[in-house]
Formats: sequence, structure tokens, C-alpha cells
Amino acid sequence: MKTMKLNDGNQIPVVGFGVFQIPEGQETYEAVRAALEAGYRHIDTAAAYFNEADVGRAVKDSGISREEIYVTSKLWLQDYGYEAAKEGLAVSLEKLGMDYVDLYLLHQPYGDVAGAWKALEEAKEEGRIRSIGVSNMTPNIWNQWVPQFQTMPAVNQVECHPFFQQKALRELLAKDDVKIEAYQPLGHGDHMLLNHPVITELAEKYGKNAGQIILRFEIQDGLIVLPKSTHPDRIAGNLNIFDFELTSDEMETLHGLDTGKGHHDPETPGVAEMLLKNYRIHD
Repeated sequence: MKTMKLNDGNQIPVVGFGVFQIPEGQETYEAVRAALEAGYRHIDTAAAYFNEADVGRAVKDSGISREEIYVTSKLWLQDYGYEAAKEGLAVSLEKLGMDYVDLYLLHQPYGDVAGAWKALEEAKEEGRIRSIGVSNMTPNIWNQWVPQFQTMPAVNQVECHPFFQQKALRELLAKDDVKIEAYQPLGHGDHMLLNHPVITELAEKYGKNAGQIILRFEIQDGLIVLPKSTHPDRIAGNLNIFDFELTSDEMETLHGLDTGKGHHDPETPGVAEMLLKNYRIHD
């Protein structure tokens, strides 16, 4: 598995397996087992996905050394603030059945972000987190919070795909070598994207499917990608992107697909309240 060096010196596999919206229990367990068997060594979960325990069980039962598997989880809004964040991390580690996580993110950029970040910085110093990062930060939100941090985030996990390439955000983050992790790297299954003539023509040329062309584009463009599926064939197929390379002209053509618009705008008024109402991870 190809890896990328983060700004804290740690290495991260450039393709991860995301488990967002995979139901907790056996379905998540089997999907993660299938991903590990297919060759993934990077699993991305979160407290608000309600399946950390299933991920931890699958990693343990895989027979693969814990040190060979890169595990990410995320702190939910209910646990923001310094003391609450320390407890939230402890709960995540307990559910995962692990002494540490390779990457821990602030899942959403609202509330007491600074207090939660301080707790993550301390946990990193203590060895319970290897790398720390954020998620869903636009340039405006980044500039609101990150200047208050003592430690620069290693990653910002955001929606990113050919129709929404986050060009302004990438330019901002590049100054501090902060990597973008792309969630919904296939555009949330957008048929207009998957059936776009540019992509289907490249798929025919290289003997790949549309998803593989998109993921290859993103990897070559310097992104970390987190495709998700519960189908073993698709899980394995999403990893089969390292045996070909797009030309510079093809990359330029794909860059031209950017619309500058995504499905989720973190700056939408009321989004923090909506998220807290709909995702309560504890009483």
C-alpha cells in the first residue's frame, strides 16, 4: 500500500476504507474484514458512526498486527471542550479495544473547538494518538480556529471529488503541508460524475471502471481517499488503482470538471444544531 508523509513525520496509507453509514454490528465487522483481506491497511471510523467496536473487533480478528493497520476515529460535537474531549477519546479507545489510534480528528468545527484541540494535543504527547487533525473545515473556518492551535493539524478531512476539488482550501493548506483526506471521493455515487464522458472514456482506455479512474485521479493529485462499500468485489476494486497512471493531459482535463460546489456546506447557518440533534452518541 502506498503511503504519504504527514507534516508530523508519520506515514498514512493513501487509500483508506471508510465505514460511514455502514450499520453497526455484523455488517461493519464483515465489511472491515473484507477490506483488510483485500489489502487495505487504513480504516476510518468515528464515534458518531456508532461502529467503533465493530471496527476494533474486525481488526483484532484479522490476524494482522495492530501496528500494520492505520486506524482513524473522530471526536463528536457532544464531547467538545477540554475535559469532555479527554473522556470522549477514552471512550473511543475502549470501544476500539486499542491503546492508541493512528489519527484522531475533530469531526466538526463548531463549539469549543480550541478546548477539544488542546486535549488532542496532550493525548498525542502521551502516545494515545499518533497524529491529530480536523474535518469539515472550510478556509473561513480554518482561519477562525487554527491560528489558536499550538499544533498544526496533520490533515483536514473534507468532501472532495472531481466535481468539488477544494482548490481554495488546498492552496491554503499547502502552506503548512496539511493533507486533505477526501470523503465521498466518488461524489456520493453521483451518476452525473460516474457517467461523465471524460471519465467513461478513460475507463474504457485503461480497462477500469469509473470509480477506479476517479480514485486514481485523486491519488495522483495528492489526496488521501476514503471510498466506502459493503460489497467485497467493489471493496477490492477500489484498491486496484496502482497498476496504471493518468497522463498530465488527462489530469488537466479532469481538473476541468471542478464546479466548486459540494453536497455539504459547513458554513450553512444552523448546521451545528442540526448535527447535534440528529447524532447524539450518549445521553
